[in-house]
Amino acid sequence: MRIAMIGLGRMGANIARRLMRGGHEIVAFDRNPPLVDMLAGEGATAAASLEEVAAKLESPRIFWVMLPAGPPTESTIEMLMGLASPGDIIIDGGNSFYKDDIRRAKLCAMKGLHYVDVGTSGGVWGLDRGYCMMIGGDAATLDSLDPLFEAMAPGFGTIARTPDRGGPNEDTRAEKGYIHAGPAGSGHFVKMVHNGIEYGLMQAYAEGFDILKGKSSAKLPEDERFDLNLTDIAEVWRRGSVISSWLLDLTATALAKDQMLEQFSGQVADSGEGHWTIEAAMEEAVPAYVLSAALFARYRSRVDTTFGDKLLSAMRFGFGGHVEMPQ
Repeated sequence: MRIAMIGLGRMGANIARRLMRGGHEIVAFDRNPPLVDMLAGEGATAAASLEEVAAKLESPRIFWVMLPAGPPTESTIEMLMGLASPGDIIIDGGNSFYKDDIRRAKLCAMKGLHYVDVGTSGGVWGLDRGYCMMIGGDAATLDSLDPLFEAMAPGFGTIARTPDRGGPNEDTRAEKGYIHAGPAGSGHFVKMVHNGIEYGLMQAYAEGFDILKGKSSAKLPEDERFDLNLTDIAEVWRRGSVISSWLLDLTATALAKDQMLEQFSGQVADSGEGHWTIEAAMEEAVPAYVLSAALFARYRSRVDTTFGDKLLSAMRFGFGGHVEMPQ
């Protein structure tokens, strides 16, 4: 299949590369020409404008937008709606607010266009590991795009299959790493909650290791102080422990490089999904103690930084390449 990739940052460029590995053709565009040139050197077709992107695709055209949520995505999709023809497909693979997807899908439908939202997880590792995708849109459009999603997804891999799966209402593609979550907006809604959970998991690790590090504090009675090796603890927890995870793997890697995590500022950013998850919880009257506390801890980290905050920065760098270094 031939698809346009609009936005060639950390995620967009690697998604394009993985699709090319799967035999698909990429028309590449970014406002930063060197990024386009780099991907063109790897086999993509370069485009210098959105108009040129549209001209280099055949109907029905597929436009994949991989840009930061908010104005960059909004303005780009608006321009594509003006360039697209009935039957064309616009995909937002970034981290847009799901209510924006619902609105855009309605506008696209009025023009005879199909709109698909793809919550995409995998970070900088997705090129080799594959991407977990939560997809919103109409079933027929998603089925037409399935070869793209299958090429991007991790596949069955080595993960043991879940016992008792196989019911009539289950999406068999979940075992490959992608699902049709529901109508437009549902893909980004599921990804939003995924990121909210991510905040909570990361905060739990950060606080736990902060407590371990603090056990050597001079504030404690001398006979109750332990000088614990955090690198060894992270490593042993990776092996057979009930709290083993990819986030713990990244934690162990960061601590092995520098147990004090001096390269990280600990001023932890949030990209919006945690905030939106708490908003959804309030709208649904669902208590979300852990997720809200994890979000507020990130706000606090920008005023008063702890070792745990540095660990959060280290994990964010590990899975997404997010840079939070001391200034």
